[in-house]
Amino acid sequence: MAQENEPSPLINEQQYENIAERNDAATDDDAYWQALEAYRKHPINLNTAEENDLENLQLLTALQMQNFFSYRKLFGKLLSIYELQAIPGWDINTIKSIFPFIKVSNEYSFSEILRRRWKGGENYLLARTSLQLEKAKGYIKPIRPSSYYLGSPQKIFFRYKYQYKDLMQFGLAGDKDAGEQFFKGTQKYGFDFYSFHFFSKNMGMVKSLAIGDFTVNLGQGLIQWQGFAFAWSSNVLNIKRQSAVLRPYNSAGEFNFHRGAGITLQKGRWQATAFASLRKLSANLVADSSGRQDYVSSLQPSGYHRTEAEIADRNLLRQTALGGNISFIQSGFRIGANVISYFFSKPIIKQSQPYNLFALQGKSWNNESVDYSFTFRNIHFFGEAAVDKNFHSAFINGTLISISPTIDISLLHRKIDRAYQSLYANAFTKNTDVNNESGFYSSILVRPSSAWNIGAYFDIYKFPWLEYGVDAPGAGRDYLAQLNYQPNKIFSIYVRYKNERKRHNTSNMSAPTHQLAFVSREGWRAEANIRITKAIGCRNRVEAVWYNKQSPDKEQGFTIFTDWRYAPFYKKFSCNLRLQYFETAGYNSRIYAYESDVLYYYAAPSFYGKGLRYYANVNYNFKKIFQFNNNRPIFLTAWLRWSQTIYANQNTIGSGLEEIRGNIKSEIKLQTIFGW
Repeated sequence: MAQENEPSPLINEQQYENIAERNDAATDDDAYWQALEAYRKHPINLNTAEENDLENLQLLTALQMQNFFSYRKLFGKLLSIYELQAIPGWDINTIKSIFPFIKVSNEYSFSEILRRRWKGGENYLLARTSLQLEKAKGYIKPIRPSSYYLGSPQKIFFRYKYQYKDLMQFGLAGDKDAGEQFFKGTQKYGFDFYSFHFFSKNMGMVKSLAIGDFTVNLGQGLIQWQGFAFAWSSNVLNIKRQSAVLRPYNSAGEFNFHRGAGITLQKGRWQATAFASLRKLSANLVADSSGRQDYVSSLQPSGYHRTEAEIADRNLLRQTALGGNISFIQSGFRIGANVISYFFSKPIIKQSQPYNLFALQGKSWNNESVDYSFTFRNIHFFGEAAVDKNFHSAFINGTLISISPTIDISLLHRKIDRAYQSLYANAFTKNTDVNNESGFYSSILVRPSSAWNIGAYFDIYKFPWLEYGVDAPGAGRDYLAQLNYQPNKIFSIYVRYKNERKRHNTSNMSAPTHQLAFVSREGWRAEANIRITKAIGCRNRVEAVWYNKQSPDKEQGFTIFTDWRYAPFYKKFSCNLRLQYFETAGYNSRIYAYESDVLYYYAAPSFYGKGLRYYANVNYNFKKIFQFNNNRPIFLTAWLRWSQTIYANQNTIGSGLEEIRGNIKSEIKLQTIFGW
């Protein structure tokens, strides 16, 4: 126990950068981060852990988990956490990544835990506000006030949560976006969005019970996946969707969740889940002048209700969802059947565009699927086969293979019909929407020693039908290679090369129709981390991007930044700083970079143009600020963040209502957490 308790990052920063790049936006769902923070405070007991417990970490491959359970079944309960080194496929880097979230110990009996759930847990109240100091165009009233932000520029979020380990939690959250009204106008009750949840698990036959807001994750995401899911990254083996079917939801995002009730029951080797949801969605309503029923042309998932037009779209569509899953689970084998149905108060009819020819339409929709996974020796197989309401099909099949203790490979094939549609799908596909795609992904991870590892993947894909901005069937291919070197706890470095090539419309205005051509995007990155002292750490990154460098519209760019972190052990104060320079020729050569932020919030903004950015985070733990008569203290932790971007050769920043006059954009953010 004399070893140092070195703090480790809760998340994989490269994964968040890739998600932001894929969706061209960050997500407001911080449920995964909350779960990891809860596991850090109350680690998973490996002697009683079930498969879902390890799946929720999303840090282990399915093959590693199966090897763990086989080891525990063969040798019994673990006596020490250092036994993990004897499990096949568990290398030192894997153990380090999950070390903050696991333990080996005796556990309370079920009856003791059940009695303690309501009074032995922890409460916390989070309040966060942020403000962009420069006034955007949307806050300046025009002569005709039909299109401007009705509310203040502050962004406000709060969350109360009670949690007993990972067994029970409930809470309430509220969110006000910048530009939305607050306790006035259309928001007389305060926040634009409220969320309530209650979630409990492991109560005899009841494996999980969700009331209020929750997410549903089925199979490999072909018909439903609302939880956190990784995309293409340097973690080349992380291709399988892994999560419990029901998960609690209390984040700021206003679209990707259900509101109602769900329950999972387990008896022997059989597990069944059923859920029902009723909620209202923001949508663009079109009045039909022919006398027929009004219809919805598009859903509005952003959650913004700042202008009169956005407020008019609020809660116009009522959505009812019913669904479930039944699975048979045996050691190393699982097969399940999934079904989900949606019913809408008004029909959905997308705009008449060629790429919308097969879009989801009508007042109801349903999807069904069968998913499977099984392990044979050192090979793990998984997959899902799905159909939609019109019997259009989608298939995903993957394999994880441990060739030797130092070499792992993965293979994944996907074939999704051009007309296949699903509302909340999130599978391992190139595009955000799970449709109109077929492809083959392969990757390899080599660990020649404990200090070195090399990861690489290659993906080739086709789009049988049109896409937005691509006026003919398209195709593409991606590959990535990353070399990591970490000889000790003090120093680490990695170098990465990534290449994408995909068909897009050309800008040839002389042709009667758009012509397609392959557009390439190359990226190179090097990053080094060094711990100067026990309290001071430094990170430096340089990254360069080349867009379509063989054509006349080529672009290129680069960024370089340095981070400094001061975090003394067992002290109240910590801080981190970044200084960054970026220079790109345009939006196509933009570069995404993860930024440290306040707890439970992350940012991975894109940088293009030319400029300088810096930010500073300060965290202070006030420890005990008050104590009740029954000796229960209240703790307070506070964060303050300041960030600023200074652009060169620009008179305005942004566009539309977000346009700022000048070349400086600044933000200040404050967060406090009261805990007891």
